[in-house]
Amino acid sequence: MTASTTERGADAVREQPSPPPGRGAGGGGVIELEVTAVDRRIARYAAAAIVLTIAEAAIPSPLPGVKPGLANIVTLIVLWRHGWREAAWVTLLRVLAGSLLVGQFLAPGFFLSLTGAALSLAVLALASRLPRNWFGPVSHSVLAAFAHIAGQLMVVRLWLVPHDGVFHLTPVFAGAALLFGIVNGLIAAKLLEEK
Repeated sequence: MTASTTERGADAVREQPSPPPGRGAGGGGVIELEVTAVDRRIARYAAAAIVLTIAEAAIPSPLPGVKPGLANIVTLIVLWRHGWREAAWVTLLRVLAGSLLVGQFLAPGFFLSLTGAALSLAVLALASRLPRNWFGPVSHSVLAAFAHIAGQLMVVRLWLVPHDGVFHLTPVFAGAALLFGIVNGLIAAKLLEEK
């Protein structure tokens, strides 16, 4: 190799632009996502639901698993105003972020919450197709509360306490679901009236 060839090779290397910081030589780039008004709205609702989840975690419970489900008020409002898809996003973000913030992520409580929320969302997807003049936020809330408790009892029975004795608690949990479902539904209905 002559000196001129070596110099040209060195010049060629110098002439190539270096990738911007954070980019590898393999051509991978930074993905920029555009934040939409819907994203911002979901984030605001999710933040409200997360605050209610954290506040509720501080309330002592007379029975394990019996909580008022205050964050479900936010889910009902989102469902009523913006549809099921946005309600599902708010619920998923609430379950994930709430469990991280209260130190329950991947603990049994996380899976109980996730299963209850998933079954509740499935029931709300069906309930949202019912005529609104007959089925309002209160009936949606009660249906979602029963679905939530059913999902949690299913996880407890299949994973945590594999014994049919778990189902002896069904009347207590069903009563709590009815009570809190009605209360949360009434609160959601009142907030929806105020717009």
